[in-house]
Amino acid sequence: MTELLRRAASLVPADARSDAGCSAADILEYLDQDEWEFALDLLGDFDGIAWQTPEYWKLLAAAAEELYLPSKWFHWREAETRNGLIRVDLQLVPGARKMPISGAGVLRPLWDVGGGDLRTAVMWVESKPELEPGGRAVVRLLPLSPEAWRHLKKGDVLTMHEAPPVAGEATVIQYHGCWGDTTAR
Repeated sequence: MTELLRRAASLVPADARSDAGCSAADILEYLDQDEWEFALDLLGDFDGIAWQTPEYWKLLAAAAEELYLPSKWFHWREAETRNGLIRVDLQLVPGARKMPISGAGVLRPLWDVGGGDLRTAVMWVESKPELEPGGRAVVRLLPLSPEAWRHLKKGDVLTMHEAPPVAGEATVIQYHGCWGDTTAR
């Protein structure tokens, strides 16, 4: 697993910093001290979807699995590098749902991506274990047909459909095309 983390660290650009301000060199120092779990956490906190490849996230997922730690988030990020990053501010319609939405990429509602074109995307609720009925949260969307979402830009409004009536309304706050695609809106 140390080798997996070292390979992931080698993919981090020299000028990149984690949310904690650490560089790839800092990660290597933690690995030299056998701080594997801490190094994994730091590697998962780097921003920069433009340089993060599917291989990067696969390495982190494999390392997490070898450490018997949850790897679902790393697999999710790997899929985002292939399908694009879409973050929205979602407001659920009060009374439209009776049950909360699990935060960890389980629900697959339909989304109107424009002109009545309904497309499926898996949801991941950020920063909370679940989104309560009528609640609001930042949500990541992982489209099952990414090409239908490529026209999106910051400020676009999407509607979430599960059954009549509309279940929620979301405003795009960040969009970045798939890895290697220079489209960032």
